[in-house]
Amino acid sequence: MISKKILNYLDQHKIKYDVLDHRTIYTAYDLANTLKADLRKIAKTLLVEADKNFYLVVLPANYRLDLKKLKTALQVKKVSIPDEKKMVKVLKVKVGGITPFGAMHRLQTVVDKSLLKTQDVIMNAGSFTQSLRLRAKDFLKLEEVKLGNFVQSGGYQPVKQESKKAKKQRSNKMQHRKKAARRAVKKRTSKKKK
Repeated sequence: MISKKILNYLDQHKIKYDVLDHRTIYTAYDLANTLKADLRKIAKTLLVEADKNFYLVVLPANYRLDLKKLKTALQVKKVSIPDEKKMVKVLKVKVGGITPFGAMHRLQTVVDKSLLKTQDVIMNAGSFTQSLRLRAKDFLKLEEVKLGNFVQSGGYQPVKQESKKAKKQRSNKMQHRKKAARRAVKKRTSKKKK
């Protein structure tokens, strides 16, 4: 479940969002596969330490972080990704549960400009079974992000998009199963009455 703190934060700032339920996932790539979503629309968030300050870095899941480019974008001397113990200590979240809401952690959020190419973005909300979808421009405005260019090709294979025909077939199967379940319930209830 997404924490009420995050949902209240979005509600207080009048940000429209959708909560997306899904199977348990641990990576942005898994999320894209589960939701049959384009990796470019999935935001992955990393904690980065730069000259003893921490930043949340957000980039599309189809890219990898280029630390040299980030160092230039932040105008710092040293950039590293802290280990999981430090991440848990700084953010007070579970491993894999980083959200892109730096303001909630009193951290600057840095976003790669390539995320602006998508209208809606799907992001981790601290839950392994739910994610958030919101407008990219709303997220940027909410977090007062610093924009930069600091990604390199991730070499990921695009997630296969489900065709309209396949979606319709899946929907028809679900409707058929629901009808069959209703008939079975009616049958059982009518037997009990006799």
